[in-house]
Amino acid sequence: MSLADVTDLLACPTCADRELPDTPLVPDGSTLRCPRGHAYDVARQGHVNLLGRAVPRNADSPAMVAARERFLGSGAYDDVADALATAAARTGADAPAVLDVGAGPGWYLDRVLARLDDEGRTGRGVALDVSPAAARRAARSPWSVGAVVADAWERLPVRSDAVDLALSVFAPRQPAELARVLVPGGTALVVSPLPEHLASLREAWGLLDVEPGKQERLAATFSEHLQPVDEIDVRRTVRVDRATVEDLVAMGPNAFHHHHQQPDDAGGHADAPDVIEVAVRLGVWRRPD
Repeated sequence: MSLADVTDLLACPTCADRELPDTPLVPDGSTLRCPRGHAYDVARQGHVNLLGRAVPRNADSPAMVAARERFLGSGAYDDVADALATAAARTGADAPAVLDVGAGPGWYLDRVLARLDDEGRTGRGVALDVSPAAARRAARSPWSVGAVVADAWERLPVRSDAVDLALSVFAPRQPAELARVLVPGGTALVVSPLPEHLASLREAWGLLDVEPGKQERLAATFSEHLQPVDEIDVRRTVRVDRATVEDLVAMGPNAFHHHHQQPDDAGGHADAPDVIEVAVRLGVWRRPD
């Protein structure tokens, strides 16, 4: 609900660029400051921008964030969120600090914190995304969440050995950075698509494909930094309506591409499916003690 709940987990990105990593940030009114004088204004919506440059053109727009919220609210990915929350609940910290890298509007982070709360464990979270529109939405979380604008492909503005649990759900990921910010024995939960994920929709509309060998490459790069613990596959066929399918396409990378078929005269796609395949792998990885 407030950056003040998680500021102790954050690090000054300007100091890190000058080879002074893990310089802390502290709240000072509506600003976060480091001891060396670097200051970052907290937006009136409650998030802070630690990106240090212009927002990239492929960051999610407000329209994309709204489409994502509508799609996730449809229940189509509830099984994915449930698997993620169940895996998170198996981690050991009593009051875990959770980092969601590529958090979008914070939906998955909220589900994880809600499950922990159900078990009497008060967690707190950092929702990190390169999109200011996503961060604005994540800052409205009812849980103890601080929303940060930052690039998942760069050094994360998070202190080393700071978080108990790191999430990466359909998002860019750097296993070396996840290992750095996790406490010894901490856990990373990584959700990525299997080859059959949305297969019929992708084929019908010419959407971006799942790269061949994606799971093998992910496992190889992660195993250089973290220990594999478990793999949990979630496979479901979900009934959807036309509006939900349109939101699914509009919320992600396909919004920046125009490979899918043109709408018919009714304003939708003539062959909009009424079911989609959900097929993802949840990888559980552990930082060695």
